[in-house]
Amino acid sequence: MSAPPARDATQRRASALVLDRVTRRYAGNADPSVDAVSLSVAPGELVALVGASGSGKTTTLRIAAGYEIPDSGRVMLTDESGATRDITHESPQRRGFGMVFQHYALFPHMNVESNVAFGLEARGVGKRERLERARDALAGVGLGEKAGRQVQALSGGEQQRVALARALVISPRVLLLDEPLSNLDPTLRQTMRDELRATLRRSGVTALFVTHDQEDAFAVADRIAMLSRGRLLQVGTPEELYHSPTTREVAEFVGRASLLPAEQMSDGVWVTVGRVSLAAPARVAGEPASAANARDLVAVLRPESLALVDDDEQPAWEGRVVGRRFAGGHNVYQVRLESGATVEVMGNGFGAPEGEVVRVRLSGQPLAVVPA
Repeated sequence: MSAPPARDATQRRASALVLDRVTRRYAGNADPSVDAVSLSVAPGELVALVGASGSGKTTTLRIAAGYEIPDSGRVMLTDESGATRDITHESPQRRGFGMVFQHYALFPHMNVESNVAFGLEARGVGKRERLERARDALAGVGLGEKAGRQVQALSGGEQQRVALARALVISPRVLLLDEPLSNLDPTLRQTMRDELRATLRRSGVTALFVTHDQEDAFAVADRIAMLSRGRLLQVGTPEELYHSPTTREVAEFVGRASLLPAEQMSDGVWVTVGRVSLAAPARVAGEPASAANARDLVAVLRPESLALVDDDEQPAWEGRVVGRRFAGGHNVYQVRLESGATVEVMGNGFGAPEGEVVRVRLSGQPLAVVPA
C-alpha cells in the first residue's frame, strides 16, 4: 500500500470553528440580524451559509471573522491539539483566519506574486521565504507561470484564484469566503466551483463560506446551513436538505419543487388533486401526525418525483402543458393541474408540446413532507 500524501502546513493547522448561540442586533431593527445561531465546522470541513438576501449570512460570517462582535453568544476555536479558546472578542488579526472577499480586494499596483506574498510580509516573514511560499501557493491554484503578471491582466477566474492563494499562503486556521464566485460569468462559474472545491480539499483547510446561490453551495460544500431572518433553519448535507427538508421554507428554497396538500397514513402519504388521490412513501419532518397532534402537511414534489404517463387504466392527475425547458438528457415540463396548481415533471421519453393535455403520476420515490 502506498503512503498517504504529505499534509501541508495548512492541513496541520486545520481547526474547528464553533458559533455558540451568537446574536447580533442593530439599532433601529425590531428583529435581530442574527438570532441565537449555533453552528460547528469540523477541521477540514467545508460549510456553506445560504439564504435569501437579508437572511443574516454575511453578518454571521463577519462575526466569525471578528469584524462584528455579537451582542450575546460565543465564537470558539479548537486547535489540532484539542485545546479550545474563546475568540469572541479577539481582533481579526489575532484569529489567524484567511479571508476571500466578494470583490477579491487585490492590489492593482502589485504583481500577482506580490499580492499573494503581502500577508506574509505583514507577518514579518523574510523576503526569500515569503516569495517561495507565494510561488508554491500560486502553483497550488494553477497560476505558477503567472507570478510576474499584473493582476489587471488576469481574467476574473484567475483573479479569484489569486485571492484564494493569498488567503491560503498564511496557513490559516480557518478560511472564510464571502460570495467568492458571484463576480464570474455563468460558464466560468461552473468550472470554478469544481476548482474551488478541489483546491480547498487539497489544502485541508476548515472553510466557512457565504453564497446566495444554492448551486454554488451544492457543488462546493460538505454541509449546508440555511438561514432565514437571522435564524438557522436546517444544517445538513446537500442531499439531506434536498431530499429531507424540515420546513416549508427550506423545501421551497432548495432545488425546484411544487408543494401540494398531503394526508399522512401509516406507511406514507396521500396526495389529492381534484378527485384523484395518489399514494407514495414519505419522509415526514418532525413527529408523525396523529389524532392528537393533527396538522396540515404538504408534500414536496420534485420534478423527478413525478412522471408523465400514457396509461389510461391507472389513476393519474390530468393537466395541461404550459411550458417546458430542456435539461440535458431530458425535458422538464410545467403542467397546470385541474386544481390550478402547477407542477414540474421530468419527461423522459416524452415530447409533449405546450398546450397538450397530459396525465401525471407519482414516480414512486419517497416524498418529503413538511408542515404547511
